[in-house]
Amino acid sequence: MAAPDFRGRTVYRGIVSNNEDEPASQPTPIAQDQNRRDLPRRGRGLSLRTLIILRWLAIVGQSATVGVAVLMLHFPLPLWECIGVIAVSVAVNLASVARLKRSDSGLPDGRQTAIHLGFDILQLSILLALTGGLENPFCLLLVAPVTVAAASLPGRQAIGLGLLVAMATGVLFFWSLPLPWQSGTELVLPTLYRLGLGMALLTGVVFTSAYAWRVAADAEKLELALATTQDVLQREQRLAALGGLAAAAAHELGTPLATIQVVAKELLRSSPPDGPVAEDATLLLQQADRCREILKRLSQRPEDGDALYTEVGLKALLAEVVDPHLGFDLDIAVSVEDPPGQPAVQVKRLAEVVHGLSAIVENAADFAASRVRVHAVVDDDWITIAVTDDGPGFAPDILPRLGEPYVTSRPHGKARLALAAQIRAAARPARAGSAKPGKGRKKKDAPPVEPVIPSQGGMGLGFFIARTLLERTGGKVSAGAAAQGGARITVRWPRSALESVSGLGGLPQD
Repeated sequence: MAAPDFRGRTVYRGIVSNNEDEPASQPTPIAQDQNRRDLPRRGRGLSLRTLIILRWLAIVGQSATVGVAVLMLHFPLPLWECIGVIAVSVAVNLASVARLKRSDSGLPDGRQTAIHLGFDILQLSILLALTGGLENPFCLLLVAPVTVAAASLPGRQAIGLGLLVAMATGVLFFWSLPLPWQSGTELVLPTLYRLGLGMALLTGVVFTSAYAWRVAADAEKLELALATTQDVLQREQRLAALGGLAAAAAHELGTPLATIQVVAKELLRSSPPDGPVAEDATLLLQQADRCREILKRLSQRPEDGDALYTEVGLKALLAEVVDPHLGFDLDIAVSVEDPPGQPAVQVKRLAEVVHGLSAIVENAADFAASRVRVHAVVDDDWITIAVTDDGPGFAPDILPRLGEPYVTSRPHGKARLALAAQIRAAARPARAGSAKPGKGRKKKDAPPVEPVIPSQGGMGLGFFIARTLLERTGGKVSAGAAAQGGARITVRWPRSALESVSGLGGLPQD
């Protein structure tokens, strides 16, 4: 995981990048996530092709309903008026098809979606007014366009379409043709019942739209959080690819280096032993040998076949996880409880496990008062790692939703404020020492600034990313309160999912 250090740089697993040297067009991952969160929500809308298909389905349904009512039930419908309203919808859809063929309108467009859904509401309202208004059971279909808008459009446009349905409901309550019924009979509903139908329709619009809005919002959060998780994995893959790039460079540089050695040997052989050319040739040979040793080390990729790199003791893995968080006035301890009578377990060094546990330890260190404990228990079937701290623990309203994206109780900007305070405290002695003596100035002792571990600023993605990464390796993550107070997060794997199978058990942990 990335954390800023005290020199204004960003550290990614030992690779340091100066922010002032990076191009302005390459935002940091945190900035990218913040930019994504600032984008308008659900502003994409639907593609024109999707809107055309939905309208064709509505036209087919409306035509079938009118045909059944007239031909089979023999209801006295205003047939030609209904056919005219449906024909207008057909004409609009044909015009949309022609527009789709002429231009590239296959991309989603929020304004286009709102206009088409508004037309569908008006067309359906006119058709209902000709066939009984609120007494027509098909008035329930007015819920559909608003639900689609709530799931795919910004809030302002969705609310506008909802108000359009409310206005149409009011017009249908006060004016509509009688409901067509069997010949010789007339179905007249009481006014209070019709009012109840209108209220039920509006209630359905509100609740169904709110449900669709909430589902779409959760889906957006999940999509963004998964994209962030993929960014973490891609960053780890890029770091791993540096080893392959180094090996390829070593292989390519071997040939020109051999040529340099041959030429240097020829110069040394043809020059006087004590001449300056011989000294230069000897120096070239020494430096060429040094370069060859360096290239030899670079060509040995530790991730390919080196068991000491791909496999590690469980305690050594946990020490690697907690190492970036040491030195911040926190007591961070690691312990491993192995099965009695068995050698120390060796586990696979998976990038998902390292990143996931690092995020959990980072959160624990952020909230701990003075102590963080990382304890692993290994038995015959399971490997369990528990991270506990002595902080305030999980809030009651946070714990049930823990693991969802953007669920956090950490204030935004905490890391930046802590770092600024530490930098100011470190700069005070230098400024005080540079003051000229004899001015009669009195020095005031500034209050000590307690070091704080820098974090990523409370985006609410840390635990979600950690859980996603760890569950990809077969782990099960749970959270709760520690026995002595504070928070406790437990990760449990089947031993077969995490343990190495190459027979390296018994190697020393440290």
